[in-house]
Amino acid sequence: MEPTLACMPPHSVWRLYSPLSSSDCPDLNMYLNRCQSVRVEMGCFVIYDRSNFMGNQMFLKRGEYSDFQRMGSMMGMGDMTMLESIRSCRMIPMHRGQFRMRLYEKESFGGQMHELMEDCESIQERYRMSEMQSCNVMDGHWLMYEQPHFRGRMMYVRPGEYRSIRDMGMSTMMRVRSIRRIMDACEGQRH
Repeated sequence: MEPTLACMPPHSVWRLYSPLSSSDCPDLNMYLNRCQSVRVEMGCFVIYDRSNFMGNQMFLKRGEYSDFQRMGSMMGMGDMTMLESIRSCRMIPMHRGQFRMRLYEKESFGGQMHELMEDCESIQERYRMSEMQSCNVMDGHWLMYEQPHFRGRMMYVRPGEYRSIRDMGMSTMMRVRSIRRIMDACEGQRH
């Protein structure tokens, strides 16, 4: 079975990702007006509230997600609505092997540099680094959080160079306080 994500606006269901569609979906506006809940039948995904993989993000693995506002509260977002609607989504390939990332204090790989190969509950406590403004992901897929202990808004990063927080897909400035590896069973496509 291949990774599958189904969007459920009121009174209907649309299959957004299936074996027939092997690429990410940068603009879901052409498929639907409003998506208020999601069912992940197989695989792992990151969904975004803006087109072109921008804005607030949410990591989804197998299961049903019927209330984005309640989910935002459970993730440490308080009363803030995490996502009102889904505008783009990206499938996360299964990664087996080493995880490795370099964190930089300043944009464009400046300032202090630290190499990370495991989850980090608090960047400030572990590295005494007050800011993390750029990174180079060498291996694996990661989630970065705005609060320690993997809470608050998050950003997904995959192998590549990110010269700034904006390059990571956030439309507003966000401070990265904790980082974890995506080691969930994202069945399907491997990377």
